[in-house]
Amino acid sequence: MVPSDQPIIGARARAHQEVRTEILAAASRQLAAVGPAALSLRAVARELGMVSSALYRYFASRDDLLTALIIEAYDTLGQVAEDSASATRDRPPLERWVLATGAVRRWAIERPQDYALLYGSPVPGYAAPDDTVVPGTRVTRALVQIVHDAIADDRLAADGDGNTIDLSPQTRRAFDALRAEVDLDATNDELVAVLTAWTQMFGLLSFELFGQTRGLIDDHEAFFREAATVMGSRIGLRAT
Repeated sequence: MVPSDQPIIGARARAHQEVRTEILAAASRQLAAVGPAALSLRAVARELGMVSSALYRYFASRDDLLTALIIEAYDTLGQVAEDSASATRDRPPLERWVLATGAVRRWAIERPQDYALLYGSPVPGYAAPDDTVVPGTRVTRALVQIVHDAIADDRLAADGDGNTIDLSPQTRRAFDALRAEVDLDATNDELVAVLTAWTQMFGLLSFELFGQTRGLIDDHEAFFREAATVMGSRIGLRAT
C-alpha cells in the first residue's frame, strides 16, 4: 500500500512546485510593471486566473512572496557569477574579475526588476529575513574567490607605495571574521580594495540602470568594462 501512494505524493509535490513557479513568474512580471512596493497577491492571483485565497496556500503574505522573489534573484545572480569564476579559472586574475563583473552587469540589464528588488530602495514595511543572507552572499563569494585564487597562485601584485590603512578596531574585527569565513589570506589593505571594488561595481550598475549617467556615458558596456579593470587593478589582480 505504501509504495502505491508514493507516486501520488510525488505528483502532488510536482504540481505544487509548478504552481509556485508560475506564481513567482507572475510576481516578477508585476515587479517590472509596478515595482516591489506595489506588489499585490490579488493582482498576481488575478493574472493567473486564481482566487486570492488559493494563492495563500503557497505564500502566506506579500512579504513571504517578496522573500521568495529575493532568494530566487540572489540565487540566479550568484549562479551567474559562480559560473563565470569557475569557467575562467585558467585565465589571468584581472581578466577573470572583468568577465565576472561583466556577467553580473548583463544579468542586471536583462532583469532590471530583480536588480531593483535586491539593490534599489528598501520596500516600505518589509524586512528581509535571515533566509536571504546566504543567497545574498553568493555573488560576493564568487568575486572573492577570484581574489583568493590570485593570492594562492601568487598573482596578486603588492601595494606599490607600501602604505597601510589605519583601520578602526571595529573594521579590523569585521575583516578578521571575513577572513575566517571565506578562507582569504589577504591583508587589511587588500580587503579594503576588494570591498571598495565590490560596492563600486553595484554603485556603477545602479547609476546606469536608474539613469544617473544618461547623457554622460554613451557606451555603458565599454565604460563598465573599463571601470572594472581599474577596480581589479587596484585590488592588485594581475593582467598576466
